[in-house]
Amino acid sequence: MGSMVHPFHIHGVQFQVLSRDGAEPPQNEQGWKDTIAVYPGETVRLAVTFPEKGVFMYHCHILEHEDNGMMGQVSVQ
Repeated sequence: MGSMVHPFHIHGVQFQVLSRDGAEPPQNEQGWKDTIAVYPGETVRLAVTFPEKGVFMYHCHILEHEDNGMMGQVSVQ
């Protein structure tokens, strides 16, 4: 998992990439997304508007990574 690119996804929402490692995202990432590539060691800031209160799952779309813990939940109150 260490050197692979991770397709990151949040269920039920779209989001915008605000920055990658503090820099403005490339032109092709300045629209709404539901999955983005995240590189090893990279910090990506996102803007997300959740449509309602509840629990939303996020994960890497590589099944083996998901099975090894690259998934979680966001609780929106």
